[in-house]
Amino acid sequence: MQLMDLIRYKYKTISVVGMAKNAGKTVTLNRLLEEAAEKNVIVGLTSIGRDGEKQDVVTNTEKPTIYVMENTIIATTEDCLSRSDARLEILEVTDYATAMGRVVICRVKSGGLIEIAGPDTNSEIREVAIKMRFYGAEVVLIDGAINRKTTASPSITEATILATGAVISRDIDRVVEETAHQINLFNIPAVEDEDMKSLVASLMEDKGYCIIDQKGNVKVLDIKTAINNGMNIGRALTEDSVYVVLKGSLVTKTLEDIMTVTEAYKNVTFVLKDATKIFIEPKDWRFFMKRGFKIKVLEKINALLTTLNPYAPQGYQFDPKDFCKRMKKNLTLPVIDVMLEEEDLDE
Repeated sequence: MQLMDLIRYKYKTISVVGMAKNAGKTVTLNRLLEEAAEKNVIVGLTSIGRDGEKQDVVTNTEKPTIYVMENTIIATTEDCLSRSDARLEILEVTDYATAMGRVVICRVKSGGLIEIAGPDTNSEIREVAIKMRFYGAEVVLIDGAINRKTTASPSITEATILATGAVISRDIDRVVEETAHQINLFNIPAVEDEDMKSLVASLMEDKGYCIIDQKGNVKVLDIKTAINNGMNIGRALTEDSVYVVLKGSLVTKTLEDIMTVTEAYKNVTFVLKDATKIFIEPKDWRFFMKRGFKIKVLEKINALLTTLNPYAPQGYQFDPKDFCKRMKKNLTLPVIDVMLEEEDLDE
């Protein structure tokens, strides 16, 4: 399966996000870069964190480096430029400051290894992606970095590739379960009514946390976050409530606390910006769904496929073919182990 065939002509910005560190995200990026070079597709590359370094700065293990081809457009920091061996033409020194210097946009004149460390904020990532397209990138790849699945948000990228792997657990069933859960979250449906969607978006931006009743009346909640405020949200619900607008994150304790004070939650729909705001484990999620919680989003994440890494830096591994077959059986997305040949997967 050619990953670039799923992207080219369809999307301008793609995020590659990992279920965990060492889930195979960098290998996926390198595969995309290789295919782009084969097809003469000019790619832009940046990150919302640091990547491409030879040793993982979190786990102190050897990790794949990022090799960029001639004509690739990259956005990285001044410090990273000094440690990269690709020959680069500086196109623009931006005003986006990071702990490793300003973000610089370059064109690769001669291929080589590179460290990528992009802007620190989502808004700056969006702006950098626009700049890279201005300089000639047909497709911009954004590395999600550790625990930064926010780059999967539709407000930042048009589509997402999810990298998962054995690093999540020694128990292959748990890896499959957690990956399937993440994809299920990505597939949470969006609010369909356009008028209500517009109202919720406006309230989320201006007020943060609100309750909408059947007549369209809005009750603004005097809270800054849903975390530790589940009981306050629950007590504010009435039999006329139909939507609960949540600007920030949704965690297990919030829903548990709502359940302790009211049954009215069964009649409302909780709306978040997108699924990257949800931090609930698979077992708890299934419990809440059975108890009648209904959750929707303003923006549904467009998940394209899942890539697999059967090897863990801790020294254990899964059988690649078995791992891939299990994932294909349980996931609703295309699945590919980028380290195996396609004919091996089909055996």
